[in-house]
Amino acid sequence: MTKIFVDMAVEQSFLTRLKKMKDVSVDVVEEWTETQRQYPRSRIEDVDILFCTFVPTNFSDMKKLKLIQLSSSGYSQLFGLDLAERGIRACNARGVFDTQIAEWNIAMMINLVRNLREMIRNQEKKIWQRKAEFQNEIRGKVVGFWGYGGIARETARIASLLGLRIYVLVPDGKIKKRENIYCVEGTGDPEGKIPDRVFSLQQKKEFLSGIDFLILSMPLTEKTRGIVGEEELRTLRKGCFLLNPARGPLIQEEALIKVLKDGHLAGAAIDAHFYYPMPPEHPLWSFPNVIMTPHISGSSLSPHFLERIWTVFTENVVRFLENKPLLNELTPSQLKGE
Repeated sequence: MTKIFVDMAVEQSFLTRLKKMKDVSVDVVEEWTETQRQYPRSRIEDVDILFCTFVPTNFSDMKKLKLIQLSSSGYSQLFGLDLAERGIRACNARGVFDTQIAEWNIAMMINLVRNLREMIRNQEKKIWQRKAEFQNEIRGKVVGFWGYGGIARETARIASLLGLRIYVLVPDGKIKKRENIYCVEGTGDPEGKIPDRVFSLQQKKEFLSGIDFLILSMPLTEKTRGIVGEEELRTLRKGCFLLNPARGPLIQEEALIKVLKDGHLAGAAIDAHFYYPMPPEHPLWSFPNVIMTPHISGSSLSPHFLERIWTVFTENVVRFLENKPLLNELTPSQLKGE
């Protein structure tokens, strides 16, 4: 008997399907909340598969665990748990948020280049102003993706249809075909054929100096923390825009504030932050050319979240039981935060 423990909001049709599987038992947490909690040892000690956002605080009691399915794309909550050493596999929610975050990226590029913030301020003050920058367009500009996962691929697909050129920076300068990664049907760039140019880390300066928008699209690890500093920001040509829907600490905080203050960056859109919540006295609130959103570019409150994450989870249960490759499986090095 394979025992499944669900510490997640329920999508009933998928739960019903799981409960009908042969030799499978499902235990669902009542009154689910997206917080880390402790559960009685007797309830979790013989669990084989865990579906959650955060593992229980008494995770060490899960002696028989074989697989964790996260409901989040980020997986830093698994660092330090020695999963690979314990032989525990883990999968994340890659692909579940691609469409929402890609649409946020497109919206932010248009809003930034046309300075929608100032137009809204003018409306509130009843100012009739027809500046040239309010009439800009993004067609013909170059958008650069640092990292080319699902979010970048779906953004690239839409951006290419809007007439933007697509540059990509990946460590080895090679884009790989995606396999065993969840993707909403008809979205993304699974074959990796959309980019106009692909750069390696050795070509970072060439990549940064040739783009109009920089979009960060990478996980936060010890290697990527602070990967964008003042040198990288100043390598961007003057007037470039920065978008960060990934993780706040990818960018060095003081460096970002500095290049915004002196006008090197034309503006920024930030959905992932240095603090949660951002303190009201933080200078980023006050820049007229910065759009800050409260980490909502893609979240568990989006209308298709439950359907998509339960699709991933249910498919992974089937694959696990049939000893087939899992969707979105994290590598041992990823589980260590490397």
